[in-house]
Amino acid sequence: MWKLDDSRPIYPQLKEILLRDIITGKYSRGSAFPTVRDLAETAGVNRNTMQRALSELESEGLIITNRTAGRTVTEDGELINRIRADLADRIADRFIDEMMSISVDISEAIAILNTKGERK
Repeated sequence: MWKLDDSRPIYPQLKEILLRDIITGKYSRGSAFPTVRDLAETAGVNRNTMQRALSELESEGLIITNRTAGRTVTEDGELINRIRADLADRIADRFIDEMMSISVDISEAIAILNTKGERK
């Protein structure tokens, strides 16, 4: 789960992993969110680094901090769906750019995806 790349800052990577965990339902809407200490220990990172990632998720509205009850995942399904769609769009853009960089046009790329989808 915590595959971190030393070639770029750690906290954005942590944020990306946690964001994916939220939008895929690993942490369900309205559920309690793990503590900074537990997440940092599991990921093998400094608590301050994990806190920075969580602060960004909180500023985006994905997690909510209640001083007495700890953190919870938002119950806002529209927000989660919008963020999922934005992420899917960015992934699609990267895929298209990569295909075009090797002279594969969109129709060929779609055919490749369809073939891969049939195998799964």
